[in-house]
Order: sequence, then C-alpha cells, then structure tokens
Amino acid sequence: MNITISSSKEELAEDFAEYLLQLSETGEQVHVALSGGSTPKAIFDFIAENLGDTIQWKNIHLYWGDERCVPPTDPESNFKMTVDHLLSKIEMPESNIHRVLGENDPASEAVRYGALLEKNLPKNDGIPQFDLVMLGMGDDGHTVSIFPNAIELWDAEENCVVATHPDSGQKRVTITGKIVNNAKAVAFLVTGKNKAEKLEEIIYEHGDFESYPASLVKPKSGNLIWYVDEEAAANLEV
Repeated sequence: MNITISSSKEELAEDFAEYLLQLSETGEQVHVALSGGSTPKAIFDFIAENLGDTIQWKNIHLYWGDERCVPPTDPESNFKMTVDHLLSKIEMPESNIHRVLGENDPASEAVRYGALLEKNLPKNDGIPQFDLVMLGMGDDGHTVSIFPNAIELWDAEENCVVATHPDSGQKRVTITGKIVNNAKAVAFLVTGKNKAEKLEEIIYEHGDFESYPASLVKPKSGNLIWYVDEEAAANLEV
C-alpha cells in the first residue's frame, strides 16, 4: 500500500495526472476504469487544462467502474461528467471510449458490459485485467457501486452486476471485486474531512472496517495507491 497525501484536492489532481501521463507514455495500450464523483471531476479539469495535449490519448482506452442507470445526457451520468470535464476538451479516438449504456435495461447492460471487458481486456488468471482502476470512497465506505448493505455483490462471479442505491433505489451497473482486485494497479482518490474516520478504520483495520466495501480492495498485484488530501488523512499517523 502506498499513501500519497496532498495539501489540497488540486494538488492531488496534479499528482494523479502525472501518474496517468506516465502510463500513456509506455507505448502500450492502457486500459483504465474511471470513477465518478467530485474528486475525479477536479482531476479531469486539471488534466484538460494542463495535460490535454501532452497525454498520449491514442494509447489509452477508457471504461467506467460503475454507472448510474440514466441516459448519457442526464446530469447524474458519470459518462456525462467525464465528457463535460475531459472528453469534450481533448482529442481522443472515439473507438477508445467504452461507456456503460446507462439508458439500457440494467440487467442486460451488466451482461453486455461484462462481455465487453472479456473481449477487450487482456487476461490474468483467466480474468479481464485493467491496467488501472480509479476508485472513490463514499461516506459510508462504499466503492464503485457496491454498498455496505449489499457487500456480498463484491464476491459475485460475474464481471459486472446491477446494484441498487440504498437510499434512492437507483439502479447502477458496477464492476465486481474480482475485476477490481485483478487490476495491475488500483488508485483510491479520497478527499474531505467527512472521509477521515472511514479512511482511518480501513487503513488500520479496526472498528467496523470489515463492513465497508472499500476495505475489500486488495489487488493481487499489491499495487494499491491511496491519493488523499490532508483533510481525509487527518486521523492517519504520518
């Protein structure tokens, strides 16, 4: 586990953007699963403004770790957020963008997207392997769209499943634990003082950490990177 603490969300965005730039410069095709949320939004803004012409976009294929079951023009769509803050501002081959079709029937789309991962990604131990999975963490310790009340979905046999938000009842398509933990690298992006307690419990494995899906992120590669700001890291001994 590697923890990078930044002074602000903006500095965190810069740190992560540099990591993505290095990945793009290997000359290989790089498969990246994106996250939604306010922290990725800041990262996308920084990349578009500062590295939009520098990152080798032709080498990067973008996917989504989870998506709300809404049309791609809906304000709640993770895809729309990425378009607004990144994709509309860079030159990237359209064939390198692999969105979850949130407007489709959720169960059918989970099957389709799982099959897309089988087709597009290289395999490790017979399981599709991303080069990088970006993750956020909710106030309740959820990650991708696997929530504490349905934590068993993490261990599903499928590549993708349908999850339900515990409060709104909104359906979401999400990758499962076997995909997350099979990635070459996993990067958690966590900001804000409201995340400090959960982050402390997960890092030091105490309290109710086992009830948080984020605690189940343990990539087989061992390459787990936490990008956190000082507010989120307030309870860490660093």
